Amino acid sequence: MKDIRRPAHHRSRGPGRLAGLLMALLVVLGLSGSTAIAAPGGTAQQAAGTVRVPARAMDAVASMQPSWNLGNTLDAIPDETSWGNPKATRELFKTIRAEGFRSVRIPVTWSDHQSATAPYTVDAAYMSRVKQVVGWALAEKLYVVLNVHHDSWQWIDDMPADHDGVLARFNSTWTQISKALRDEPRALILESVNEPVFEKATAEQKTKLLRELNTSFHKIVRSSGGGNTDRLLMMSTEGGTPSQNLMDDLYTTIKSLNDRNLIATVHYYSWYPFSVNIAGGTHYDDAAQNDLNDAFARMRDTFVARGIPVYLGEYGLLGWPDHNHPSRVERGEALKYYEHLGHAARLAGVTTALWDPGVWAYLNRETHKWTDPALFAWIKSSWTTRSGTASFDKVFVAKSSPITAKGLTLNLNGTKFRGLWHGKTKLVEGRDYTLFDKTRLTLTARTLTRLTGDREYGVNATLQARFSRGLPWKIDVVTYDTPVLSNATGTPEAFAIPTKYQGDLLATMEATYADGSNAGQTSWTPYQEFNMAFSPDYPKGTIILKPAFLKALRDGESATLTFHFYSGAKLKYKVTKSGDSVTGTAVKES
Repeated sequence: MKDIRRPAHHRSRGPGRLAGLLMALLVVLGLSGSTAIAAPGGTAQQAAGTVRVPARAMDAVASMQPSWNLGNTLDAIPDETSWGNPKATRELFKTIRAEGFRSVRIPVTWSDHQSATAPYTVDAAYMSRVKQVVGWALAEKLYVVLNVHHDSWQWIDDMPADHDGVLARFNSTWTQISKALRDEPRALILESVNEPVFEKATAEQKTKLLRELNTSFHKIVRSSGGGNTDRLLMMSTEGGTPSQNLMDDLYTTIKSLNDRNLIATVHYYSWYPFSVNIAGGTHYDDAAQNDLNDAFARMRDTFVARGIPVYLGEYGLLGWPDHNHPSRVERGEALKYYEHLGHAARLAGVTTALWDPGVWAYLNRETHKWTDPALFAWIKSSWTTRSGTASFDKVFVAKSSPITAKGLTLNLNGTKFRGLWHGKTKLVEGRDYTLFDKTRLTLTARTLTRLTGDREYGVNATLQARFSRGLPWKIDVVTYDTPVLSNATGTPEAFAIPTKYQGDLLATMEATYADGSNAGQTSWTPYQEFNMAFSPDYPKGTIILKPAFLKALRDGESATLTFHFYSGAKLKYKVTKSGDSVTGTAVKES
């Protein structure tokens, strides 16, 4: 990640079941033992105290699955706790190991802890702290990936304009890291640079510069001796992006180095419109699924099938989870993504590392508890099996209308449907629901009448669709009515639309002018970005239009907003900015 809320490049398939079983076996074999030491005949002798590392790079990376990122910690700027996380402890790594992870990636930003001029000396206390954190993780029998992280955009990005200066600093940084860590066990893996970018350069120049950095990194580490002579080394594509041309460039670099202990790394944050909810990306639809399948197929074909292991150094969604803000990605749709990614990675033979920024996302670093245990259960399940899902995780029942039967489509994902439960009660097929062609599930009007009870707005009941393996899929039965918007006035700095949600949930917002052009700061699509242009405030009963959106509107020209809700409801609203005032008017249905 470039920073706390890094935008991503658009970033997904594989060898088959036998490869998956072999990988699982390798993971089991990697649980015990210790560090690998080079031995005659290519076998791996072991020293007590750390994880057992297979001699072959492909086997070693397989045994690193699954992996986790200590994000926004040693990579935070300027210091370890600057981005809201507590200092790392050995107890944290003990928790990670107990939760089933076999490796950790420890991103490190060096720039604020080294001189900005030659000889670019890294502060001894900081180097000692990095070694301490690495040592704790190794002591808990975890593989460790250590890198040069946000330096990529802090100073390495200047390489096109200051080639010699940046290269000298990069080389000095890796010379110092290599010397400090040369005697660490082989379970420590070094990664050249995180998401390298060179903004002010041509594509050809970028390829040349990155190849130069990766080659120099390789030479420096290998020549530093000790355990670095055969340590596993990791190299990234430009930006960590898994596009074909960039992976081809990395493949060329790796092959040219003629070193069997090299690993390719890329990142994947889903199809961008879905990952941040923009351009109508409200569902994990065919476009998002195909993007993932294609990305993993490229990883497999470019590297894995040709004997080069792939470590997916970061994955997740850019806009979810974020427990400090309204959820911009619908929960069930997000779960589908994590379920699918685990499956695709297993097929492709790719080891995956969850990007965890801490604080507001996955693992609470204070309590060492998952902020959302149910979400982690889905992630963990995806490491070994598939789970069934459905076309959505909610059934909306209008309060203002007579109750009728409602249907969903089951996504079996290779499983078999085993039934529907409400709590401990199994619903009866033919009476409570019908199932057509094994996938079309319809809840009867009678069942929905019972489940909605007194028909308060919101979730009245939660069902579980259970399958032959994996986790059950939860289906909320929601009573709602079409939301109601009201007129409002305000300023570009503070404007909110009074909203009676009536049990519904906001999905997205379109914004256009009368001439059909797009309104707002995102000019390439009428569908604006959730939480950046607009945001629901359910407790206060408003929709907030963000200052960035309002300030981007043409002065004095009315824009038509179309709010889309997950029930399927659509509401129009007119908003006009005139100088320092903003007026909003609800558009009545014709």
